[in-house]
Amino acid sequence: MRYNLVLKGYSVKVFFSGEEGLNAIARKSPDLLILDIMLPGLSGLEVCEALRKHKKEKYLPLIMVSAKGEENDVVKGLELGADDYVTKPFSTAVLNARVEAVLRNRRDSEAAHVEVIKLPGLEINANKAEVIINSQKVDLTQSEFKILHFLAQRPGFVYTRGQIVEAIRGENYTVTERAIDFQMVGLRKKIGDKGELIETIRGVGYRFKNIDEGKDQT
Repeated sequence: MRYNLVLKGYSVKVFFSGEEGLNAIARKSPDLLILDIMLPGLSGLEVCEALRKHKKEKYLPLIMVSAKGEENDVVKGLELGADDYVTKPFSTAVLNARVEAVLRNRRDSEAAHVEVIKLPGLEINANKAEVIINSQKVDLTQSEFKILHFLAQRPGFVYTRGQIVEAIRGENYTVTERAIDFQMVGLRKKIGDKGELIETIRGVGYRFKNIDEGKDQT
């Protein structure tokens, strides 16, 4: 993994335990972290949780690495704040695409334009990458925020999982439909009853509920 990333022009440092990695990050924050769930000592999930509780590293771009059969761990990692994941075994091309997409996602987020979507009890501020529900700020990952903002811009419009991926990651991003479903699980959980605004369209994808539908026309 390290060799192939170096070939792509990245400067890579490898650490073999969660404690070692956390100590290194405390000294100097990286541009991106690739974190294996299975680590000696602190697990990857524990490392992810520790980072997201730290103000300085709360939004550090982070990709989780899992083995097949660890679906629950993947969901947990995304809920804790991981931006994406890859499942072993994976190809060099897939890893490179994920790394480039997460880094691009961060750059795009930092350059977000001013746009605020206001609904009863819900405010989505693209400029601040901030969601307010009933006057309370909700902490979302970058991916979760982008999904919510993307869907909310066109209430009632149905998007396929592929369209959602393209909108938040880029058309060359390689990802399974399951990844979007994982993100939706975490997003809906975090926004509570507002999660009902995100509707699953069976066999197609998702849409943001149009709250004006069904109202009497006068």
